[in-house]
Order: sequence, then C-alpha cells, then structure tokens
Amino acid sequence: MVKQPIAALIYDFDGTLSPGNMQEFGFIQAVGKTAPEFWQMSDNIAIGQDASNVLAYMKLMFDEARANGIPLRKSSFQRFGKDIVLFEGVREWFSLVNRYGESRGVKVEHYINSSGLKEIIEGSPIAGEFKHIFAGSFLYDENGEAEWPGLAVDYTAKTQFLFKISKGIFSSRDNKEVNDSMSDDKKRVPFPNMIYFGDGETDVPCMKIVGMFGGHSIAVYNPESESKRASALKLKRQGRVAFATPAVYTADSKAFKIVCAIIDKIKADTELQRLTRSC
Repeated sequence: MVKQPIAALIYDFDGTLSPGNMQEFGFIQAVGKTAPEFWQMSDNIAIGQDASNVLAYMKLMFDEARANGIPLRKSSFQRFGKDIVLFEGVREWFSLVNRYGESRGVKVEHYINSSGLKEIIEGSPIAGEFKHIFAGSFLYDENGEAEWPGLAVDYTAKTQFLFKISKGIFSSRDNKEVNDSMSDDKKRVPFPNMIYFGDGETDVPCMKIVGMFGGHSIAVYNPESESKRASALKLKRQGRVAFATPAVYTADSKAFKIVCAIIDKIKADTELQRLTRSC
C-alpha cells in the first residue's frame, strides 16, 4: 500500500510572503529609526566586524531596544508581527492550496525557512498555517527577556532545514538525526515533493538543492518592483529556479496554477510508483 503523498511548500518570508522585512512593520519605528537607517547601521556592524549579517541585525535589535527602554520578550516580538503587511492573496492561499491537494489525494503542508525571527513570524496573521517555522530566535533569561541570539539562520544554514523537513525532524537544535543515513522510501517528504518559494540571492542554495534533487523552486517578486522582477528572471535564466512569477497568491494567479500542476505531478508520480511495485 502506498501511503498518501505529502507536498511540502517551503517559504522564505521577507520578500516572499511580505513585501518588506518583518522588522519594518513596528520594531524599527518603535526604536525611532527609519528602515534605511536601521539596515545601514546593521550593515556597518557586519562590515566593520567582518561578521554575519544576521547576527549583526540581531545585535542591533537587542541594543536599540535596550537603549529605548523596550523589553524584548516573546510577547513583544509577537505584537510587532501582527502588523506585518502581506502580498495579495496570502491570507487565503493556504486553504486554497490545501483544498486542491485534498481533491487530488495529496496532503499539503506549509513551512517557513527564514533568516528573520521566529518570534515575529509567530505573531503574524498567518502563523497558524505552518507545520513548522524554521527561523532565527533569541535566548531568554529567567525574566523572559531576550539576552542573546539563540539561533541565527543565514543562507547556508537554511539548507539544513530542507533535510530536516524531508526526514520529519522539527528541532532546530538537532545535528545528529539529520545527518543519519535514511533511504529515500523512508523519508517523510521526498525532495521531489518539495516546492520552495524564495525571492532573492539568500534563497539560491535552497532553490538549487531542491531542484537538484527533483523538487521545484519558484522565484517570486513584488509585482510593483521592476528590479525585483529582473532579479527573479535572472534566477530563471541561470537555471537556479524552474519558475519566476509575481508574488500574487490568489486563485487566478500564476503561482496557484504552477502549484496545482506540481501537485498533479506528485500524485501521478506516486501512482506510477505504486504500479511499478505491483508489477
């Protein structure tokens, strides 16, 4: 008996589901900065110290919050997340895809794989749609206040989460089970059943890995930005992704048509495997 196939839709967040960086929808304003000022300060830290861009912005968030008397608790981050702006159709997207998958006998799961902050995403209007959120996070002291980065996710660290999703591992800390050998037929989500959504250069390693192992990568872009469109089309020309499409997630969008076709393929491949084994 062939088990019901699972299609894993894996999303970057900033620029993929939202037109901006998640820190720009409340936190940066709360510390009295503009977005360009904040990111320039973060870049200066990274360049001056030859440090990780992700750790640099996390340190800057910590320092600016402390300087402005803002307690950085999980609940504080989640409040900043509630005002995140989303691309057209995102709120309805998940149920739309889930229903299509169900009609084809394919179980659909949604995951976040982001260099942003898990705590902010958990406060967003769509947090409950995800099977798991892989993203950066802080460590918290006995009073529940952030005191140090707990997990920083850069573009190479994001690749490990693809293998965790494939094997059904939902711990960011695990570094043993994810490296254990596992035959393809034992994997919870084979790579050909993955659909990766990203918008830029930091997603390229994940896009490439998913494509190399038979999955499907989609570069999305803000339809109001010609430069974002050009970047996505460049990824398509370079063979980094199979598809480039506007970040519009409505029922009549190109993104939905692509995903429906991939779900159909997953179902057909599963049926073909069943027939092969029966013969």
